Amino acid sequence: MQKTRIQRTGFTLVELLVVIAIIGVLVGLLLPAVQAAREAARRMSCSNNFKQIGLGIHNYHSAYKQLPKQGGGTSALNDNQHHNRNCQYSNRDSLSALVGLLPFFEQQAIWEVISNPYENDGAPGLTYLIPGHQWQSEVADYPPMGPAPRHVEYDPWVTNIPTLRCPSDPGQGLPALGRTNYAACMGDGLYAVNHGVFDTRNNDVGSSGGNWQGSREDARAACRGVFVMHAKMKFRDILDGLSNTIAMGEIATDLGDNDNRTVAQNGGTPSNAQIRQNPSYCRDQSGWIDATRPQFWTGAPSSATTARGYRWADANDAIFSGMLTTLPPNSEICSAGRTTGNYPPSSRHQGGCHVLMADGAVKFITDSIEAGNSRAESVWLNGNGDAAPGSQSPYGLWGALGTRAAKETISQEF
Repeated sequence: MQKTRIQRTGFTLVELLVVIAIIGVLVGLLLPAVQAAREAARRMSCSNNFKQIGLGIHNYHSAYKQLPKQGGGTSALNDNQHHNRNCQYSNRDSLSALVGLLPFFEQQAIWEVISNPYENDGAPGLTYLIPGHQWQSEVADYPPMGPAPRHVEYDPWVTNIPTLRCPSDPGQGLPALGRTNYAACMGDGLYAVNHGVFDTRNNDVGSSGGNWQGSREDARAACRGVFVMHAKMKFRDILDGLSNTIAMGEIATDLGDNDNRTVAQNGGTPSNAQIRQNPSYCRDQSGWIDATRPQFWTGAPSSATTARGYRWADANDAIFSGMLTTLPPNSEICSAGRTTGNYPPSSRHQGGCHVLMADGAVKFITDSIEAGNSRAESVWLNGNGDAAPGSQSPYGLWGALGTRAAKETISQEF
């Protein structure tokens, strides 16, 4: 009797390796596409957040006939407390424009906490002044509108608000307080950007005299954006047109990695004049920027707590919630401290960042936008020639988009 042999078929080792190789190639081709699709979705979500903020600005203006103030809030009971950066009696007129916008992008709950006395620990509280009344003793740790935005114990200041965060930015947690990826545009002028109309209650740092008027004159000449520190602004002040003027810009928050877009230089502290005369001063200093990694400073980070986007409620330093149109997007920060500094916008998106125009439109600006002479002197009160008050921006199309009333014609797409 003859037996029938059954022949078994299967993959050989070579065939199996070929199939695995083909799958590996396909996965390698597919992953970048998937990552690009995810980033496109995150970028769209970021743009939608900005549109919500833009609508909030317009609704705020409709309600109050002015823009939310960058550097608004409450003043201390006396000058000594106003000078105290840790003051809990008031917020020292240092709140960002984002605080006033809270009810206008669906954050009414946080606004209610901020606008009322705040009790943190149940212990007897402080004494503070209620406008139009006698001294009032309240059992509360903080008065309405809160303390200075550096207070970690005040819960609203450490709250991360989803509308203020770009999904592409991974920054989270300490040493930052509540983070923001959206910052007020303060124009193309570097001088006086951090004190604006005045510095403190009785301390003028203006270049033209020892009183408040000197500081106001500095701000009037150099602070040319939609938002000016401590100043009341309205849409009617934007003479160049709402569609031609940037109201806010995107910023990347610091990750503690010494990124020169998100933390100030650690090579030294330039003077106000050095940055004002050359916005690229920090870039020009030998050894400050890492030659092998041009997006990073050399050495250790200059500060663990003062970095880009670290305090959404704080306007006291433009590094937290302000931006300028001097150097193109994703350029390095260059700071002289409390008065003058260069704070370009930045993002975790590829090749540029979002900006919010004053008419509410959101646009993506590339790093290669025409930005004039990056080493030209900034316009300021005592400037001469192209730096004289009222001059057109020396920083090309990019600078022109940041000025509200320099009478510059925007004739090209951006």
